[in-house]
Amino acid sequence: MSTPQPDPFHDEEALGKAYDSRLLTRLWPYIRPYTWQVSLSLLLVFPVTALELAPAWIIATGLDRVFSGEPAAAGSGLGGLLDAPGSFPPILWLASLYMCTVVLLAGFQFLNLYVMAWTGQHAMRDLRRDVFGQIQKLHMGFFDSYPVGRLVTRATNDVENITEMFSSGIVTLITDVIKMLIIASVLFSLNAKLALWTFLVVPVLIVCAVIFRMRVRDAFRETRIRIARINTMIQETITGMKVVQLFTRERRNFRDFDEMNSLHRDAWQRSIRWEAALFSVVEIAQNLTFAIVLGAGAGLASVGVMYRFFDYLRRFFMPLRDLSAKYSVMQSSMASAERIFQLMDIEPAVLDRVEDAAPGDPARKGEVAFENVWFSYRGEDWILEDVSFCVAPGEKVALVGHTGAGKTSIIKLLTRLYEPQRGTIRIDGVDLRDLPQAELRRRVAMVLQDVFVFSGSVAENIGLGRDDLSEADLELAARSVQAHRFIEGLPDGYQTELRERGTDLSTGQRQLLSFARAVAHGAHVLVLDEATSSIDTETEVAIQQGIHSLMEGKTAIAIAHRLSTIQDVDRIYVLHKGRVVEQGRHQELLEARGVYHHLYQLQYRAQEAGEVVAAG
Repeated sequence: MSTPQPDPFHDEEALGKAYDSRLLTRLWPYIRPYTWQVSLSLLLVFPVTALELAPAWIIATGLDRVFSGEPAAAGSGLGGLLDAPGSFPPILWLASLYMCTVVLLAGFQFLNLYVMAWTGQHAMRDLRRDVFGQIQKLHMGFFDSYPVGRLVTRATNDVENITEMFSSGIVTLITDVIKMLIIASVLFSLNAKLALWTFLVVPVLIVCAVIFRMRVRDAFRETRIRIARINTMIQETITGMKVVQLFTRERRNFRDFDEMNSLHRDAWQRSIRWEAALFSVVEIAQNLTFAIVLGAGAGLASVGVMYRFFDYLRRFFMPLRDLSAKYSVMQSSMASAERIFQLMDIEPAVLDRVEDAAPGDPARKGEVAFENVWFSYRGEDWILEDVSFCVAPGEKVALVGHTGAGKTSIIKLLTRLYEPQRGTIRIDGVDLRDLPQAELRRRVAMVLQDVFVFSGSVAENIGLGRDDLSEADLELAARSVQAHRFIEGLPDGYQTELRERGTDLSTGQRQLLSFARAVAHGAHVLVLDEATSSIDTETEVAIQQGIHSLMEGKTAIAIAHRLSTIQDVDRIYVLHKGRVVEQGRHQELLEARGVYHHLYQLQYRAQEAGEVVAAG
């Protein structure tokens, strides 16, 4: 299965719609477990809106009754709450009601914001968990073509964008619409004629909002293009900092970055210009409405009613001021959801046929067989062509050949990081495709040239999360490969915390750690990918006994570039242009004077030349 090649910038530039029902439908399973919290957030809009409108009602009552001297209306319904009981001073009663309203409003607003944030974080925790799980299930071919930084963005920034949609986007939009409808209804109930005059500017605002949506979309897209290119430039520069400094490329990089940074600034200025224009239009419309209320309200309403009109209109226009921010949040969230679900829709190329492990032949502990295997990373550009060989249980074999001959590809197929296009690979007589991947990797242990060390203790890096390994097991594994000596010298021994990628260990120590992992793994098949190439001569001599102990009783397949390290193996397979062209023991292959003899002569001459240079 070939992995599609993503456009370097397209995924980050795409904005999509501000509202996409298809994407919201796919997000719904993550929201459904928290339906009551979402419902509570929506229901809270009614008491919150009522409490937001109540202070103006209380102040208006004070203006009309206390300061203007208008008689109090007959106390009935909610209006009766504003009548002071008994001989209680009316102004103090209204002040007390005002304070109670403010406190209640703060409580409801806190509850509303907390519930929305809680819901969004829990739903997005579930989404992020599924994204991480999907990343771990994908085949290695996917990671060959998909940038690591972009995968990190999917699980972090894109999920955060969707979270923001719940707290500042779609829920807020819905509640804003409900609030505006409630406020409009209250205004009409206060004075229908005055309300009709005040809403004359609404059609103008609708036209302005449509124009803004069309214009600001292009500005947002250009901004995302620029920031994507800046991120790419920063990532490339940091990753290649050694080359940048060695070849004095700092000035060129700075000049390119400064140009990109300036273009990003210009794009943001265009976006800000449209946002400022919308804000100004809304502000003008609001003030124009105030002027209409002042002009048309004379003789139609009391001072208190006029005050309520001004306060409620201000609250009515407030959501429109934030329209640009909400539009940006929704558009960014929909684009993030699109990218996340594109990742989630990728089918892993390597799948288990069965859930339970095929038993295999118990008499064959570690037999490996390749039968007419063909493999390519892309199309029919074959890396391996009709490869067949068999390794008996307990046999030690080596794979040699020029760079690109297909040695590492054989190991990747044996561990099922990739699938062959043709042919069959068997362990103990069982087709690898009939073995669950977890079971296969329990049967095969890898010792890689480039050792990856996780952040955590030394013990955790040897056991790699296996709960069935005791501390004694880990120490025994380390002793068998001569790793115990350096581990014991660390500050906390096996509990010493290692930094990211094991930067506090030497190359040789990291390699010894990988040997200990392989021993602790307990597999019948051992694969060594030039496991001693990164170790100095003194360290290599010190661990030879450990390597022999590691290989004892196991089927061992070693990829070797230094032919001097494989002279005592049972059989050597020589690969050339993706085919097995020779096989036999070291001396037999030398006498055949074929590809192996040629490789050996090249290395022998290079070694002699190195010795001459060292002696000189």
